[in-house]
Parts: sequence; C-alpha cells; structure tokens
Amino acid sequence: MKTSNKFLALIYLPNIQKNTVSFLKKHQFWLFILTAIIFIQIPLISVPFKWLESYFHEISHGLAALITGGTIVQIQLFSNGAGLCTTRGGLTLLISFMGYAGAIFWGYLIYIIASLNKKAARIFSFVIIVLISISLLFWVRDLLTLFILVVVLGIFFLQIKLPNLGHLQKLLKFTGIMVLINSLLSPLYLLDGQSVGDGARLSEITFIPELVWIIIWSALALWVLFSLRKRI
Repeated sequence: MKTSNKFLALIYLPNIQKNTVSFLKKHQFWLFILTAIIFIQIPLISVPFKWLESYFHEISHGLAALITGGTIVQIQLFSNGAGLCTTRGGLTLLISFMGYAGAIFWGYLIYIIASLNKKAARIFSFVIIVLISISLLFWVRDLLTLFILVVVLGIFFLQIKLPNLGHLQKLLKFTGIMVLINSLLSPLYLLDGQSVGDGARLSEITFIPELVWIIIWSALALWVLFSLRKRI
C-alpha cells in the first residue's frame, strides 16, 4: 500500500507543480497588482516604493525642463513620499504636467522592458542606477534626499545582484507595478482643498480646474495599467 501511494505521488506531484507554475505565470500580472495593493498598506515595505515613485515624479519634472531648454537646480525628496524639483527656464506647462505623467511612464517602461528578456531587464536596471547616481552628484543638496536616494539605489543594486536573472525580471516587473499603483493614487492627494502642487499650477496656467488635471492623471494611470494587461 505504501509503495502504491509513493507511485501515485510520483505521478501526480509533477502535474500539480506544473499546474501551479502555469497558473502563477498566467495570472502573474494580477498577482503583482494584488500584492502591490497589499504592500501599499504596510508602512515599512511601502515607503521605499513611495520614495521611488516620488523620485521618478521629480526627475520627470527635471527632464521636461532640460528637454525644453531649462535647467535643474535641485531635487528634494521627503520622508512622507513628497518631493520637489526646482527648475529654471523651460516650458512651465510641460514641466508641471510631466511630474505625475512621467512617473506613470516610468512604471510602464520598467514593466515593459522587464518583460522583454533577462538581458534587457539587467541593462535597464543599470540605466536607472546611472540616472539616480547622476541625480545624487548634480542635483541633491540635503542629507535627507541623499539618504532616500541611497535607499532607492539599493533597491536596484540588490535586484541586479540576484544570481537568477529570472527573479530580476519578476522583481523589476513588480517594481514597475508598484510605481504605477502609487502614480494612480498620488494625484488624489491633491484633493485637499489647498490648491497647492502641480494641479494648482496647471490650473493657473491654463484656467482648467485642478480637478480636471487630477482626473487626467488618474485616468492615464488606469489606461496604462489596462494597456499593459492587454499587451501581455
């Protein structure tokens, strides 16, 4: 009887494992979404990812300034996930819009490139490390921002040190999803009635109400998430 049970286990166990792997692979995107939503509720785990989204938000302001002929004066990040990018010159409309929109784009780009292959995931991780390092060298002036960016830098260093590049791909995909989920939620903090931030600035420039800009950013994040699912 024991021999028979062992024989049945040898037959069914590989099939169970294969079905489990197949299920996880098939529903990986939604599992990432669910895990990201859970992680956002856990302060110690969610904070570094909020800092990461904040960095992409602020560097997007800065890159928009550089592209339109301006300069980056300073990038500041705060412990609560807020940030500030001080720029000089450039197209104010695009600079103000690209904070939230840029963070959404970065989340999308991270996920897409990580989905290509292991080599692309590794190369793109190095690209982000170089970008953060440049930010540290040229645009950081305070110790808190320095500390936060070192932590963010550590996230990518730990990922590329993984011996299995397949795990790097998965972690990079999850990082992209976390950035996107945070990008979806971040504009909602502007609904505080204080008329301060990118939405208020855009409202002053265009005379379009701040609420409209908040809806645009949130809708853009949802559309990108839907596009990712459809693409995959």
